[in-house]
Amino acid sequence: MEEAAGAGGSGAHLAALVLARGGSKGIPLKNIKLLAGVPLIGWVLRAASDAGVFHSIWVSTDHDEIEKVAKQFGAQVHRRSPEVSQDSSTSLEAIREFLNHHHEVDIVGNIQATSPCLHPSDLIKVADLIQKEGFDSVFSVVRRHQFRWSEVKKGENKMTEPQNLNPAKRYRRQDWPGELYENGSFYFARRHLIEKGYLQGGKMAYYEMRAEHSVDIDIDIDWPIAEQRVLSFGYFGKEPLKEVKLLVCSIDGCLTNGRIYVTEDQKEMISYDYRDIVGIDLLKKRGIQVRLISERDCSKTLSAMQLGCVAKVSATNKLQVLDDWQKDMGLSWKEIAYLGNEESDVECLKKSGMSGVPADACALAQKAAGYICKSSGGCGAVREFAEHIFLLLEKVNSARKQMEEINSAGKEQGGNKNSRKGNKELMKKV
Repeated sequence: MEEAAGAGGSGAHLAALVLARGGSKGIPLKNIKLLAGVPLIGWVLRAASDAGVFHSIWVSTDHDEIEKVAKQFGAQVHRRSPEVSQDSSTSLEAIREFLNHHHEVDIVGNIQATSPCLHPSDLIKVADLIQKEGFDSVFSVVRRHQFRWSEVKKGENKMTEPQNLNPAKRYRRQDWPGELYENGSFYFARRHLIEKGYLQGGKMAYYEMRAEHSVDIDIDIDWPIAEQRVLSFGYFGKEPLKEVKLLVCSIDGCLTNGRIYVTEDQKEMISYDYRDIVGIDLLKKRGIQVRLISERDCSKTLSAMQLGCVAKVSATNKLQVLDDWQKDMGLSWKEIAYLGNEESDVECLKKSGMSGVPADACALAQKAAGYICKSSGGCGAVREFAEHIFLLLEKVNSARKQMEEINSAGKEQGGNKNSRKGNKELMKKV
């Protein structure tokens, strides 16, 4: 994890701290459960890293598997004690323990692991509030347009009362600014406040997040909804997404389960999942070429499968094959997706604009991939990765449509400066 170049305008050490206890009651090991192909904690760690404002990025955990995932995303790990890892332990207790072990830290940015739509731009602005404008604490809020009524408990002989409205003069939504609520995405505070037992205090400020970025995962029923929100509004890295035009898939362990059956007459037999064949057909119908690659000579098997895909077998250097295909087709690396599962696929996974691995891929391949399938190789992983590609293509098309609308509006207004500014802002968001 690189030290932030601009993190210490005041010379103060700003540390990002993600609390990730292993004993989640609602969803076991929720903090590293895959959300849209990325461990949940990975979304906020990616945002913190790319913000470039932190001198150090930490995960405080008591669990070995969470530690492993945190390190894969470049974070340092603080092993929290059993005393602050109980169900009754508070965030403040865990943060204070962290500070007791890290005297170099002056400001803590406590980022919630369950806020997967957090963007680096939010963290950059909050760091400025603390370091340049002199606030002691800053916390995230979201604007809600919800009318509140007093609660009437069972057995009480009274009526409910309006809390923030006059029923005789109800606001229209567009005429009411709404109210600000904490969304829990992050709490930034200086050391002296935390040591006194506060996360909010001194010279305070709130930071209002966009409603679509305010996602908090608390219960399992939120998971499929959160995946759709992340695919629409999540942060996918510094580079903008591009439309995929080629999928390269490793045959052994991705298209198949990696098992080879040998008959008495020395003939090889493999099995595959029909769902994966459907996935390949769907990709082709969308105009995405599919090519296959293998380190083995499995040409006879491929011929029998009748997939109609260009294939390279006996490939001793997969990256060289991929590089040749990229140049021959005139594609950028961002337009290539790669599905692999072995160490020999790692460099291809790193190079491609979109990368995925089956659930049973080796550890090195999983670390290099941007998406980890729920399905194993030969059991629907290709179809699942195809669906993931389609969802991201929707995101690309949505961004393109927004850009076209802005450009069109700019032309109608004679290309005024405000239009160009809006264009640049959208590019940053995309």
